[in-house]
Amino acid sequence: MEKNINLMAGTYSQLYIHVVFAVKGRENLLDKNWRKEVFKYIAGIIKEKGHKPIIVNGYSDHVHCFIGLTPSVAISDLVRDIKNNSSRFINEQKYLTNKFSWQEGYGVFSYSHSQIKKVYDYILNQEEHHRKKSFREEYLEMLKKFEVNFKTEYLFEWIE
Repeated sequence: MEKNINLMAGTYSQLYIHVVFAVKGRENLLDKNWRKEVFKYIAGIIKEKGHKPIIVNGYSDHVHCFIGLTPSVAISDLVRDIKNNSSRFINEQKYLTNKFSWQEGYGVFSYSHSQIKKVYDYILNQEEHHRKKSFREEYLEMLKKFEVNFKTEYLFEWIE
């Protein structure tokens, strides 16, 4: 007698992505007094979407999100949801007198499991890091390090 056992194959993944996006116009609008609340809110969005927020941090004009990604959603959809929901949160909290929004576009880079601590520490120390280097320098460095082909005219708007 044959046993008919239906076993479902599981989906297993180990995907780590580093997403970077900027304030519209690259203005220094993420005030030190409340930006940690925004970063916590963004981490909540990531978790709510079924991913692991390893660290969310940034500086006055941009955000870094290091995410343990589940393959259930497109990265572009996740980033859209993060940006839409967090800008709505900032506006509802009335942190600013003018309407807040993120700039179009983002950078996304992948890392291996062995690099988690290095990337985490890098994102954790954003304030110190940007005493020495501008966001533009940082972003261009990342694009070059990952050998990303880009056109300068399609990068973030830079306010120098």
